[in-house]
Amino acid sequence: MRDVIILGSTGSIGVQALEVIAANPDRFRVVGLAAGRNRELVEAQARAHSVEHIALGADAAAELVRDVACDVVLNGITGSVGLAPTLAALRAGRILALANKESLIVGGSLVTGLAAPGQIVPVDSEHSAIAQALLAGDRHEVRRLVLTASGGPFRGRSRAELAEVTPADALAHPTWDMGKVITTNSATLVNKGLEVIEAHLLFDVPYDRIDVTVHPQSIVHSMAEFVDGSTIAQCSPPDMRLPISLGLDWPHRVAGVGVPLDWTSASTWEFAPLDEEAFPAVALAKSVGVAGATFPAVFNAANEQAVIAFHDRAVSYLGILDVVRAVVDRHDALPMTLDGVLEAERWARAEADALIGSGAFAG
Repeated sequence: MRDVIILGSTGSIGVQALEVIAANPDRFRVVGLAAGRNRELVEAQARAHSVEHIALGADAAAELVRDVACDVVLNGITGSVGLAPTLAALRAGRILALANKESLIVGGSLVTGLAAPGQIVPVDSEHSAIAQALLAGDRHEVRRLVLTASGGPFRGRSRAELAEVTPADALAHPTWDMGKVITTNSATLVNKGLEVIEAHLLFDVPYDRIDVTVHPQSIVHSMAEFVDGSTIAQCSPPDMRLPISLGLDWPHRVAGVGVPLDWTSASTWEFAPLDEEAFPAVALAKSVGVAGATFPAVFNAANEQAVIAFHDRAVSYLGILDVVRAVVDRHDALPMTLDGVLEAERWARAEADALIGSGAFAG
């Protein structure tokens, strides 16, 4: 039996985690829940799952992790606000099932330096797939990692064709049902860029050995290529309950959480190179990751401000990455401390807002 705290319990990851736990009462027990501002829903969840401890807000979530004994903390918070709870979970010695990629990306060495070997278990479908694939060989045998991307709603469009994209267009993801920020990040492929940085930090593979391929069926969730030329892929229909269940009980599998592929039916899986002219986010993210220090925090914060502005019609779709690049180009690295990261984020948000307010990126 594993005792679990779920951070971001009212979001998509949190709701699905509660489903997995409810279906497996002999393996998991929820001992704490945290959400943003939706007190009514988190209280209803607590009643439904007999949970005594709840928290609202990131600071309260960090306190919950410190004060309530548990085996696993599932961090499903959206955005860099999840950094403090991530650090609290690691300091408390909990297994961290990490769906909040932003906290690892902006925290960088602050997070990896605190984590014991095996303490962070990835919940993103791509990184869960890589973790599973890496079980097939030793780490020194890995030649490269390959992250798959669905391509989002604009797969196949040229940069010129993307100029008139609307917020409604960007939210029409063909595969996944996610929140506004994550869905928009998937449309720009910023999400994939963040995942490249996350893969580097999780698996200690250099950026020049992490690639992205477009796979619209979202069946192959990612791959590890080994030095003997073999490639190990993790495949399943798109269903976040599978990586969530692995995050909760790694490396053990939970029966029945997903529906297997139907190998008796004909199907076609496509793979294509990423069009970096139309979707420059991955290349920009790699350069930011190589720069290290507080640059990933600036990249993430500037993007969050630009996405908000895009949905407010103050920035065009193409302007999102233009704003991010401009902010990154103006940044001077700050000390890699918690205060340094937070100051870099504050600076990036203010700088992005000023650029957005100038009207130069409205299209």
